[in-house]
Amino acid sequence: MKRIPTLVVAIALASAAGTAAASADLAKAKNCVACHAVDRKLIGPAYKDVAKKYANDREAVAKLAKKVRDGGVGVWGQIPMPANPQVSADEASALVKWVLSQK
Repeated sequence: MKRIPTLVVAIALASAAGTAAASADLAKAKNCVACHAVDRKLIGPAYKDVAKKYANDREAVAKLAKKVRDGGVGVWGQIPMPANPQVSADEASALVKWVLSQK
């Protein structure tokens, strides 16, 4: 069995942690946290609940990134999610990937 050098593992973990922190910061900057929290329902669903619902959906990133930008209603109840045109397509994808990583 080939061993992976400790430094490589440390760099990979730091990169993943940095990406997660950057995505959490992006969620704050784009005001997502006004309606969502990681572990509990606020106005919208908890990110953990979203991750669970879409865990086996191969189209989830594209579908949810579109919903972030365009808004929607009906999946989680009748309170609408407003459109967020200030969120770029790349930002929406990054946010959704981070949300889907919440377990």
